[in-house]
Amino acid sequence: MLFFLACLLAILPVVSMKSPIFGPQEVSRVEGSSVSITCYYPDTSVNRHSRKYWCKQGAKGRCTTLISDSYISKNYEGRANITSDPKSNMFVVHIDRLTQSDSGRYKCGLGINDQGLFFDVSLEVIPGPGLLNGTHVYTADLGRTVSINCPFTSENAMGKKSVCKKIGGHCFLVIDSNGYVSPDYINRARLTIQDTSQLAFTFIINRVQLSDAGMYVCQAGDGFRGDKSNVNLQVMKPEPKLLYGDLRGSVSIDCTLGPEVEHLAKFLCRVSNGKDCEVIINTLGQRAQAFEGRILITAKVKGFFTVHINGLRKEDAGSYMCGAHSDGVPQEGWPVQVWQLFVNEETTIPRSPSVVKGVVGGSVAVPCPYNPKDKTSFKYWCRWNEQNGCPQLVNSNGLVKGQENVYEGRLALHEEPGNGTYTVILNQLTTRDAGFYWCLTNGDTRWWFTVELQIVEGEPNLKVPQKATAQVGQTFTLPCHSPCKYFSYEKYWCKWNNKGCKALPSQDQGSRQASVHCDQNNQVTNLVLNPVTMEDKGWYWCGVKEGPRFGETVAVYVEVKEKAKGFQDVSQEHAAPGEEVLEQSVRKVANKVIPDPSLFVEDKAAKADEDEADKSKAPADSSSSAGQGGSSTVLVSTLVPLALVLAVGAMAVAVVRARHRRNVDRVSIGSYRTDISMSDFENSREFGANDNMGASPVTQETSLGGKDEFMATTEDTVETEEPKKAKRSSKEEADMAHTAFLIQANSMATSVQEGPSQA
Repeated sequence: MLFFLACLLAILPVVSMKSPIFGPQEVSRVEGSSVSITCYYPDTSVNRHSRKYWCKQGAKGRCTTLISDSYISKNYEGRANITSDPKSNMFVVHIDRLTQSDSGRYKCGLGINDQGLFFDVSLEVIPGPGLLNGTHVYTADLGRTVSINCPFTSENAMGKKSVCKKIGGHCFLVIDSNGYVSPDYINRARLTIQDTSQLAFTFIINRVQLSDAGMYVCQAGDGFRGDKSNVNLQVMKPEPKLLYGDLRGSVSIDCTLGPEVEHLAKFLCRVSNGKDCEVIINTLGQRAQAFEGRILITAKVKGFFTVHINGLRKEDAGSYMCGAHSDGVPQEGWPVQVWQLFVNEETTIPRSPSVVKGVVGGSVAVPCPYNPKDKTSFKYWCRWNEQNGCPQLVNSNGLVKGQENVYEGRLALHEEPGNGTYTVILNQLTTRDAGFYWCLTNGDTRWWFTVELQIVEGEPNLKVPQKATAQVGQTFTLPCHSPCKYFSYEKYWCKWNNKGCKALPSQDQGSRQASVHCDQNNQVTNLVLNPVTMEDKGWYWCGVKEGPRFGETVAVYVEVKEKAKGFQDVSQEHAAPGEEVLEQSVRKVANKVIPDPSLFVEDKAAKADEDEADKSKAPADSSSSAGQGGSSTVLVSTLVPLALVLAVGAMAVAVVRARHRRNVDRVSIGSYRTDISMSDFENSREFGANDNMGASPVTQETSLGGKDEFMATTEDTVETEEPKKAKRSSKEEADMAHTAFLIQANSMATSVQEGPSQA
């Protein structure tokens, strides 16, 4: 086993990963066959449009161009071509009808020979099968099967058949028709004889090893009369297949071994230190820790399987072997394929978070990059696990059938923000959600990504009621509280279904003005259902967005019930506090007449006296209602009448002063003042103006400069004659006011004696 690996690793080329141009270092072909050599280059516009060439190195280091994308030499005419594939960042040199003269060292490169980017390639052309100097030449691939035909004459048809291998000056017996098999060939070599009429037998070697190469002698009969033939068996070196991956990108290894190993365990191992081939994954469940969560093996039919690696790192570059064995590890004599992986550090793959963290009950929004050229590609999200691969959870069409029990109301895929990124949202997190997830498309497989979800300690930032029940036909309001750190974020509500989460109109009640202080209780986004129908039941999400990028979300299930008898209107239950009172207050203010302060200066003074009296009365009333025992009752009986008498007295004084103002009043006209006797006019209509006592003092002013600056009215006033009434003197008016005062005071005193509560 160790000898086999040592021999195999010894012939594998050691590839330098520093060169940006990547291709095979050593290529072996049989004479008369063809070869295709692929050269990869970094993904840049300059490289895609640069000259591609294939040149052969001479003795003095000069490289002679044999073919380029605009030239072909005479030696290559009709049997060679160069094909450029800018989308895959590579070009391929194809050569037919190889001869041994084609052996040598070459360069594939970009730009000018020896001055641009290039990669060294060694091409070896070996003799093909056939007769060469009396020797039959056979070629075989490592791990495969070879059949060698050994002819004989009819004289030795009944003689013993045997095959020996020449090592030095001796020929050691490998197998004969009597049943002998050399220990090195047990269970691998056999002889077959169809019938004596064929005059030939077949020597078959299964699972060819490198040590099987060499000269063999087939013999029929004994001694010098036996028929002998020489055979040269050449075991082809395993030519590495090239893998060109971008840093942070992904690669797929397609391994084809043949139907003979279809039922065996498959594996992929990595050559390390040029000594061992460490298994990084196999179909028996073994995985290397360095590839945890980012490698997947998929066995298919007829010995074909695929290994996919995500999140490429610089240290992933190197040589790999894929194969099959019952133990899931490489064994001597079993077929393998060799792969050479190059990781390009000049990558265009964007950086994306490899780890996202969430709290129990919270949510995560995972950005999934994809090739912007695959905008219309089918996108999906799967969960990686060791047993079942990576089963899909959600895709562009919605939640995958069969995942409803675990992810109903929790999972959605959004095409936003677009332009190379889609978003997967998972909320109502539990500890069971921790693990690895893959972002995939059916487009460019190089843009597959792995993200690890970690559940950490903490509390969700968004808060909604744990349960919500709405009544059919009513108005239902569902609040969502967000912290101050989401002040500038866009808030939204959406209704979840199997196809996604459709955004709904929302009413943001949070403060919209920038402020140093943030009232956390004021950051509320309401979802209003008006009126509620049975179709409104289901899962609703409240979330935040920063531009086109999704942030945190929280989910709540709304249950809808039929309206019960005597049910109170939901809109009243959810009305804002003080809303109804505020409406009544507005109506009250709208019906109130505001007097003109410039015309009623003295009236305001009198009113102020009344207000002061009312303020004195209010505490007294309060004291009377709060008092306990006989002393409180006596105090109330004394203070209440006194306050009422003072109030009535103030009112009487105000009436007297108002009557006096009707005789003599001071009126302001512009900047002039004059005393006008009210007795000179029979009524207010003789002023020649309308009754506009409640108008603003500004509109009452008129310019005295002969031209009005502005007019308060637009129509002329019409004077009318009215019969004159008898005038009453000031003394008579004072007597009448005094009489009214005494009557009212007596009535109030009587009411107080009947009971303080009635007063």
